[in-house]
Amino acid sequence: MEKKLKQQPADCIKVVLFGPESTGKTTLSRQLAEHYKTLWVPEYAREYLQYKWDKEQKVCEPKDLLPIVIGQMQLENELANQVNSVLICDTDLLETKVYSEAYYIGICDPILNKYALENSYDLYFLTYIDTPWEADDLRDKPNEREKMFKAFEEALIKYNRPFVLLKGDKKARLKNAIAHIDKLLESR
Repeated sequence: MEKKLKQQPADCIKVVLFGPESTGKTTLSRQLAEHYKTLWVPEYAREYLQYKWDKEQKVCEPKDLLPIVIGQMQLENELANQVNSVLICDTDLLETKVYSEAYYIGICDPILNKYALENSYDLYFLTYIDTPWEADDLRDKPNEREKMFKAFEEALIKYNRPFVLLKGDKKARLKNAIAHIDKLLESR
């Protein structure tokens, strides 16, 4: 199982959209992939949990986390080998770790914890909570956005991850993200 969580080597820049639910990560992932004519790694948890909700009317449980992160890393590893310069990741295992600790009283599966800290990325874009809340079947913390944002920010700082805070409307966020990715591409 641990082999399935290990990030495979790839010759591309990897950036992660990181932050609380309903902060524009998927929208920006799509926009960046389109701009760079590359691929983006969707958030596997959404597909997995939507299927569970539709089938059983149940939300995420601790037993779901390992299948989710295995699916996430499988997607990332497959797509990383199909791009030349940049891979946009709509999430990573560190995000799942933050959610696990927030939802399950500080608890995170040791295997998830290990790979959340071992896998590495060139840059994180921390998405701020200044976007309108959009409800769906899976989102459930509209009144805890500030608290969740702080948890994500603290994780990036604690684990010394390179990150840029993205605020503002879609256009401003996209422009800021492109400027930072362009710097990474120039330094290669």
